Amino acid sequence: MVQREVKPTRMELIDIRKKIFLSERGYKLLKMKRDGLVLEFFKIFSKARDLRAEIIALYKKADERLTIARCIDGETVVSSAAFAVGHNPTVVMGKKNVMGVVVPTTLEKSTVKRRVDRRGYGIIGASVRVDEAADAYETIVERIILAAELETTLKRLIDEIETTKRKVNALEFKIIPELKEIEAFIRLRLEELERENVFRLKRIKHKSV
Repeated sequence: MVQREVKPTRMELIDIRKKIFLSERGYKLLKMKRDGLVLEFFKIFSKARDLRAEIIALYKKADERLTIARCIDGETVVSSAAFAVGHNPTVVMGKKNVMGVVVPTTLEKSTVKRRVDRRGYGIIGASVRVDEAADAYETIVERIILAAELETTLKRLIDEIETTKRKVNALEFKIIPELKEIEAFIRLRLEELERENVFRLKRIKHKSV
């Protein structure tokens, strides 16, 4: 059984050109999104890098204060102050949108940094050196919470950049070229059919003369 050739139509050509237009528009928007995500990533990466360096410096400072407290006040006093803390820090996390990516943000960390009279060991029960060590370590905890927030944001941005990059590449190297090939084939086939039709009309006209 001989299959009849399926002839393309003008409407098919219009449809494929619409698809090309929408694909190229989507490609430009996704490329802009990818570039924006990359800029945002490096901006946050710079903050995270600086924060990591700050945490290292704070840890050295806190460790020095703890060592001084142990040497002068004794291990027993320091340990008693540590065990006197009745409540662990609580952090309330929320969400925010960064270039279309939902990332965590700290809404409240009120119990991390405490007043001297809220640390459990009492004002009289410890020295200024113990207070300074406790204050230094509470500062570190606050900075670590922020570091965790930034590093989670970086991870999610990387994932979104990779996803957007794959979409951009698919449009640029596969979808748009294939659509243009189809558009060129339909256009050329329609031109051939138009020439054949003109030739056929001339033959009919010639025979009728």
